[in-house]
Amino acid sequence: MGRAVTVATCALNQWALDFEGNLERIFRSIDIAKSKGARYRLGPELEICGYGCSDHYYEPDTLLHSFQVLAKLLESPATQDIICDVGMPVLHRNARYNCRVIFLNKKILLIRPKISLANTGNYRELRWFTPWSKARHVEEYFLPRIIQEVTGQETVPFGDAVLATKDTCLGAEICEELWAPNSPHIEMGLDGVEIFTNSSGSHHVLRKAQARVDLVNSATAKNGGIYILANQKGCDGDRLYYDGCAMISMNGETVAQGSQFSLDDVEVLVATLDLEDVRSYRAEISSCNLAASKVNPYPRVKVNFALSCPDDIDVPTCMPIQWRHHSPEEEISLGPACWLWDYLRRSKQAGFLLPLSGGIDSSATACIVYSMCHQVCLAVKNGNADVLADARRIVNDEVYIPEDPREFCKRVFTTCYMASENSSQDTCQRAKLLAEQIGSYHINLNIDVAVKAVVGIFCVVTGQTPRFSVHGGSSRENLALQNVQARVRMVLAYLFAQLTLWARGMPGGLLVLGSANVDESLRGYLTKYDCSSADINPIGGISKTDLKNFIQYCIENFQLTIWG
Repeated sequence: MGRAVTVATCALNQWALDFEGNLERIFRSIDIAKSKGARYRLGPELEICGYGCSDHYYEPDTLLHSFQVLAKLLESPATQDIICDVGMPVLHRNARYNCRVIFLNKKILLIRPKISLANTGNYRELRWFTPWSKARHVEEYFLPRIIQEVTGQETVPFGDAVLATKDTCLGAEICEELWAPNSPHIEMGLDGVEIFTNSSGSHHVLRKAQARVDLVNSATAKNGGIYILANQKGCDGDRLYYDGCAMISMNGETVAQGSQFSLDDVEVLVATLDLEDVRSYRAEISSCNLAASKVNPYPRVKVNFALSCPDDIDVPTCMPIQWRHHSPEEEISLGPACWLWDYLRRSKQAGFLLPLSGGIDSSATACIVYSMCHQVCLAVKNGNADVLADARRIVNDEVYIPEDPREFCKRVFTTCYMASENSSQDTCQRAKLLAEQIGSYHINLNIDVAVKAVVGIFCVVTGQTPRFSVHGGSSRENLALQNVQARVRMVLAYLFAQLTLWARGMPGGLLVLGSANVDESLRGYLTKYDCSSADINPIGGISKTDLKNFIQYCIENFQLTIWG
């Protein structure tokens, strides 16, 4: 009958400007998709160069290397007999566009530029790219010679068009366009597009996944269709963590769900779906049928290829599933933990150091590192060779196998309680007990000598001795002395991070972790350049309320009795 189509989508851990590594991961995803019978493969946004290239997008080399990767994809036997949809920057008439390049059997079918650019919050796409503003308009794009030599094409279609295969019609959206009020899928659906694709670079925010899933399902609930979403995963090289969540939806219901948090560099979802289910769903919506008769048609690129097989009467198709959402506490446990692992392995450092005060914020940060150790051990147990290789390199042991999270934590995590004459025994004990339970290498030290040395310099220069308010000092004296204590802790944290492993006869250095929550940052409740100043801050976007709930989650799931 030729109605059952098999499609694949990916979540890839691409690194900014890692063209060789990105190519290898793209090839792996295509191999997996083809092995599962897929005839179309979708990848994340800007997957060839990586999403977080920042001002490197301005450099001609970024464009050149992207085309060099594309040439290798085009000429490879691995990409034959499957429509491949990859993301890269393209310069067209001296304007830079965020594009999808869709190709089949050494021929580029269409270059589709992004229409709605993400330019709020963490996104600055208007700084690097131009939005394509010519709706339903296609121009000729003159290919560079390295591509012409592979494809034999001089020009290819560039613009807002859809693909018409032998059995169906596909239309592309790119990330932000799904979130826009005038999403292209609305009129594409009215014009007969049955399969919508979305390549995303969507970062993790607490509770954001629910909104993303709702948008994908609602995209096809009103007018039917198949919606395929791919997403970046990992930290990419920027400050953000991209959380995967690749998915496939049909007629308003999810049929395939990818993991939101995973240490796997390549994850591929494949689904087989019946186009007749889309057509019968649409046939019952009279209002859409009336609107479809008036729609301004999209340019169609004809493709002599089918996503289905002629004899598919016995081919099983995928059924709707219930999306399994993580609780906010699970998101805090898993998201920052995966991000820390990605950051650690890319930085080529030997672990983390955390000033552990015994309070909620630093304790929550410590628990996130412990969760990271859990995820690493679980990934190794499940046969992830990449994670095992990274773990062995980080601990400098070629035969090491991380099996116990506490033991692995001891190797990669150092906690440090920095006491002063104003510290309580209670906080010291809480920090020590938490370190024992998660297995970190723990250091207790006293900073009074350093504080007195710094204050002593001031006394020698000015002849004045500042005092704490409890000893009769003014508020200015009191605040200055408190800030000296806090800032000395930052200096000591970096000193110990760089030399602790050296003192223990071990190679490498440590990344310093901060522990200031978002409420403190918004209110300015912090000392500048104290121990909240660090290499990275895993809880910098999390509120105090969510952290308290996360601590309770850790008590229950990690069998901890100390929470700070």
